[in-house]
Amino acid sequence: MTITAAPCVDDGRLMVRGKVVLTQVPTNIIVSQGISGSGSAFLGSTSAIPSSRHVFNLGILQGYKLLCLFRFKIWWMIPGYGKSGSDVPLETQMLLLEIKQESAVEDDGSSDSDTENTFYVLFLPVLDGDFRTSLQGTPANELQFCVESVFINSGDNPFELIKNSIKILEKHKGTFRHIENKKIPAHLDWFGWCTWDAFYTEQDTVNEFRKEGEPLIEGTQFASRLVDIKENSKFKSSESDGGYSDLREFVNTIKGKFGLKYVYVWHALTGYWGGVLPSSETMKKYNPKIVYPIQSPGNIGNLRDVIPDSLEKYGVGIIDPQKIFDFYNDLHSYLASNGVDGVKVDAQNLIETLGSGFGGRVSLTRQYQQALEQSTSRNFKDNNLICCMSHNSDSIYSSKTSGVARASEDFMPREPTFQTLHVASVAFNSLLLGEIVVPDWDMFHSKHETAEFHGVARAIGGCAVYVSDKPGNHDFEILRKLVLPDGSILRAKHAGRPTRDCLFKDPVMDGKSLLKIWNLNKLCGVVGVFNCQGAGNWPLKQAIKDMKTTPSAISGNVSPCDVEFNLDVAGENWNGDFAVYAFNSGSLSRLPKKGKINVSLATLKFEIFTISPIRVFGQGVRFAPIGLLDMYNSGGAVEAIDANMNDLSDSTVKIKARGSGRFGVYSSSKPRSCMVDMKEEKFVYNPENGLLTVDLTGDCKFRDIEFIY
Repeated sequence: MTITAAPCVDDGRLMVRGKVVLTQVPTNIIVSQGISGSGSAFLGSTSAIPSSRHVFNLGILQGYKLLCLFRFKIWWMIPGYGKSGSDVPLETQMLLLEIKQESAVEDDGSSDSDTENTFYVLFLPVLDGDFRTSLQGTPANELQFCVESVFINSGDNPFELIKNSIKILEKHKGTFRHIENKKIPAHLDWFGWCTWDAFYTEQDTVNEFRKEGEPLIEGTQFASRLVDIKENSKFKSSESDGGYSDLREFVNTIKGKFGLKYVYVWHALTGYWGGVLPSSETMKKYNPKIVYPIQSPGNIGNLRDVIPDSLEKYGVGIIDPQKIFDFYNDLHSYLASNGVDGVKVDAQNLIETLGSGFGGRVSLTRQYQQALEQSTSRNFKDNNLICCMSHNSDSIYSSKTSGVARASEDFMPREPTFQTLHVASVAFNSLLLGEIVVPDWDMFHSKHETAEFHGVARAIGGCAVYVSDKPGNHDFEILRKLVLPDGSILRAKHAGRPTRDCLFKDPVMDGKSLLKIWNLNKLCGVVGVFNCQGAGNWPLKQAIKDMKTTPSAISGNVSPCDVEFNLDVAGENWNGDFAVYAFNSGSLSRLPKKGKINVSLATLKFEIFTISPIRVFGQGVRFAPIGLLDMYNSGGAVEAIDANMNDLSDSTVKIKARGSGRFGVYSSSKPRSCMVDMKEEKFVYNPENGLLTVDLTGDCKFRDIEFIY
């Protein structure tokens, strides 16, 4: 529940719910109330000096555990952790504080399950007109904000707090929409494949800075510019070469040959990495010109990136904002006419460096974003747009229809120390991004030393599942645990996010914490547990100790209360207990809501727990569906449950399920018989733990399963 007592400044202290959150608040800080009754407010400041970049002190922050999401480079966010203002990096775009009513920071040994005396304070630096805001700290523990205002809210549940805050901002600002008010692309529910890591192919571009016969000058590859919206010669081979006459034939052929439902095409927000070529006859009607990026102190204050650094020298061919819709519409209508179903649009944050002369970064971003969304809505069905490299708040708070966006930096198969960082980043970034888009946790390789680690994360992430394997280089044992025979996936309901007791712990570098990610299916919850310790360091942070000293295994607890909102799926017959099924061990346990199971994992290992509310039906039957036992997200296969119960005669529990394979449930007693699609089937019952299994054979389809008692 989000509280309704609004934050205020009293005697130089920022007060929230009677607790001092900031001290030494300057007199030029102004508190403006948010929407009436919401308990939220906006923090702003006054200045007598005009400037395009103001930095104001908000006050001293210390004594509370904090989580921040900040841009460590221009494109991407990662999480940061700490206990004072000095731990808040440049370009922080979300700051969450944990506040104990009785005291400030407690020992790490304090009870994780004690949430009764805890509340949370959320700071969201937002857009204000044509200005953008970010947070940062100083070595003196000062919390600062860079133009223009900061939204602040508080509540007892951190997940409800973030959701409600985004909805308040949606109503107040009117510049973006919450994910619940967007159309979700249908491709998310089907297994996919991407050519990027498989082929690294090129578009029809020109590199003006590379002379024929001479080696590539480092950095100029990012200055390549798009010269046409039509396909290049690689799609126009002669039939004698075994090729295709044009893009349309290619798309139609691969759809027919491989049964593909959707084909997407990649392009950058500016056309290509270096924009478009102004001298191209095709591009001249869009009034392009070469513009040189200007990076803000925030861009270069954390980790510089080679792409904007290179483009500062070579420039970007940017299309006139008044013509950008025409460009997108011409490109997308041509692609659609050739059978293409959607687009992935990359390098979006580059626009923030090109705002000079176009009304500023926020205004330019909004013009490009609106044109992109209008064109994709007009030309493609089902809102088929994937945004990428778009983690600045300019894009986040300008997203009106975009339904999917990448959640982290790329999966990098050749970087062994990046694997755990990737999984932790997508989970934490989904705290914010998941309220505005469906976070895309990126492709991975099914044949890779960390393939199963990544695959399990995607299985519970509520995201798309797709790989970039080279053709013929696949691990089907892993893929079959992710994908049903018809190509569909068991996608969970929400964005996967860290459990409440993990929010303020560093799962990558503290040497002792496991990462737990929770989600919900239609009738049960799921928690994935990952050991991300000892296999990499966050960018900008040095390892406190050698990774070799990280314990060979780390232990922790999993509880039904790790799944937020499990009451939403429990149903009226819930008895307060849960059936908990562990995927790797195959064990089935019965636990109360606050019960715990110990789990111990080595680095880069995982376990998945399906957590299903136990319902009580007639004749005292206690029952909980688990799902397809050989799928990572077992509970995603359970669609509905019903029962016809009679204390004097036969009682029946009915389940609607989908898929094929071993289907399991918890049952307190052995049923007399089992029917699948009106046909009696054999089943196996284990009286020691109550695991009841039946094999679903044949086609991958919806099944009606009945257990008769």
